[in-house]
Amino acid sequence: MKSFIKISLLLLLHAAAPAQQGSVYELQQRKQLDSLQIAVKNAANDTIRMDLYQKLATFYGEVNVKRDSSLYFSEQQLVISQKLKLKLWEAGALDNIGFSYWQFGNFPQAMQYLIQALKISGNPESEKPAWGLSKDETPGKARLKVLASNHRNLGLVYGESGNTDQQLFHYRQSEKFAAEIDDMHQLSLADMNLGGAYTKLGKLDSALLFSFKALDYNNQSVNKRRRGRILGNIGSIYLKKRDYTLAKKYFSEALQESQVQFNSPTFARACLNLAGLFAQTENSDSSLLYARKAAEVFQRTGPPSGLMDAYNLLASIYKLKRNVDSAFKYQGLTMAINDSLNRTEKVIQLQNIGFEEQIRLRELDEERIQIQNKIRTYTLLASIAVFMLIAFILFINNRLRKKANTLLEKQKAQLQAALQELKSTQALLIQSEKMASLGELTAGIAHEIQNPLNFVNNFSEVSNELIDEMSIEIDKGNNEEVKAIANDIKQNLEKINHHGKRAGAIVKGMLQHSQTSTGQKEPTDINKLADEYLRLAYHGLRAKDKSFNAILKTDFDETIGNINVIPQDIGRVLLNLYNNAFYAVTEKKQQPGESYEPTVTVSSKKIGDKVLIVVKDNGNGIPQKIVDKIFQPFFTTKPTGQGTGLGLSLAYDIVKAHGGELKVETNVGEYSEFIIQLPV
Repeated sequence: MKSFIKISLLLLLHAAAPAQQGSVYELQQRKQLDSLQIAVKNAANDTIRMDLYQKLATFYGEVNVKRDSSLYFSEQQLVISQKLKLKLWEAGALDNIGFSYWQFGNFPQAMQYLIQALKISGNPESEKPAWGLSKDETPGKARLKVLASNHRNLGLVYGESGNTDQQLFHYRQSEKFAAEIDDMHQLSLADMNLGGAYTKLGKLDSALLFSFKALDYNNQSVNKRRRGRILGNIGSIYLKKRDYTLAKKYFSEALQESQVQFNSPTFARACLNLAGLFAQTENSDSSLLYARKAAEVFQRTGPPSGLMDAYNLLASIYKLKRNVDSAFKYQGLTMAINDSLNRTEKVIQLQNIGFEEQIRLRELDEERIQIQNKIRTYTLLASIAVFMLIAFILFINNRLRKKANTLLEKQKAQLQAALQELKSTQALLIQSEKMASLGELTAGIAHEIQNPLNFVNNFSEVSNELIDEMSIEIDKGNNEEVKAIANDIKQNLEKINHHGKRAGAIVKGMLQHSQTSTGQKEPTDINKLADEYLRLAYHGLRAKDKSFNAILKTDFDETIGNINVIPQDIGRVLLNLYNNAFYAVTEKKQQPGESYEPTVTVSSKKIGDKVLIVVKDNGNGIPQKIVDKIFQPFFTTKPTGQGTGLGLSLAYDIVKAHGGELKVETNVGEYSEFIIQLPV
């Protein structure tokens, strides 16, 4: 009697602990339900109404546990989703309807709805269109979530028919798709069901493995409502292993967890498990207490199968207690529920549906295989046709290639002859360009040589006169005057020598310009070279055109000193740039308009390890469209016969060969500026 009182107090503590919280929870449920009902009444359109129906179905299925209401709202969701052609929502509604029928024990009806749901969710096309996804969810992820639920619920239905292979297959498929989207809740449910299936098969180690995996996933999930169920499953496995201590531990945790989550069906199942444990350990009073509590809750919440299990256990307990009337009463109640479920008939119907579905799937597989065989045949024929076409093309191509090779050989011979002729012509043109520049220099050189020759002649005549005067003074004995005259003669001779050397340098420069470059660099005063060729070019043009006149400006950086260049090559570059500058200012001078002073400016500057030589004119400039072409061989803007088009091209190559750059800056109507950049 004392132990019975202790057990009663224990159960009362279990039941009463959440009593006050339960009233608060029921108030929250009522507020949540009222909020949803108001939202449905005020819904602006069908899509919002459909979403609210889905929430109401979940509320009645998971929270308030009124399965008929859950079924009703799922059916309303189905109607709207079909109307709006939102396939994922349709599949979700069908899945929940199938699950509801499974809970009612109507397995054939459940199977039909779940198969319809699977056809939709298994097709990737159902992702389009998608509506109402959460911010971290994609259409693909939403479809796999529904697909995982479809497979899990199908596994539940196949389990009722005793088709273990199909049951395990669908549970594993559910686990697979849940893992793809990393859904901890779905993974927890899939492994919970796998654990339950292996428990029924007597594979207790596998059952424990999956049950603990389910518990781990549930710990990582936000939804904890199935935690009590998982703990109860683990307790059932230990009960089958006859480890009563661990079984009682997990059953008690399941009971406590179900109270925390206000999950009445799980609470009832935990009571039933504890009743079974106490029945096996011959504690009939405790077993009776928990069995009655389980029956009481199952009467309110269902499912019928749970109530039938509770009645069956009560009948067994009363039979052990030799209370025949009570045992007979609960045995009768058990048989009544079993008859109402028509379990055997429904299992047969379910098996027929499963069989028909398997036949349909087999027919689909055969049809798919036939289509694949046709595709393979067509592919083979197409491959043969393509192969023949390729062979024909290769044959034609081979004949054309032979003809082309013969033609190419002839063209090659012609091109080689033309190339040889072109090289000869190019050599003649380059020589012509050199001779043309030499011709430009001739008049300037004559003018430059004439000046020192005039000095030589003048100082020679003066020196002869001074010698005559010196002879007279010697005769007079005027030694002081003789010394003064001798000094004057010496100075004259020095000037004659200086101007003679100057004339020699001019001749040497002319010879260097006319001869082929040696390719040897030597230290050269670049300022002196630039100034000398500027004067030669200017006087050469003046000799050809007496009316030509231009202002020459120079600004040389005296800190440059000597740099290693090939003088005659750089001289050719400078001469070409000077001639182009004089040509540009001459053209502009001939144009009518305001007063214009032709000006050519030459400057040099040392910047770091570079030397810049800038030749600038204030002519018409170069049009932008031809700036990129001026360094190309044979390109010229001069009239026919006045230029070969090789000057700037040769100048560009010479500067590049020195490791430098030749650039141009211009503004049409204002100026052109050629910049030679050479390494120090």
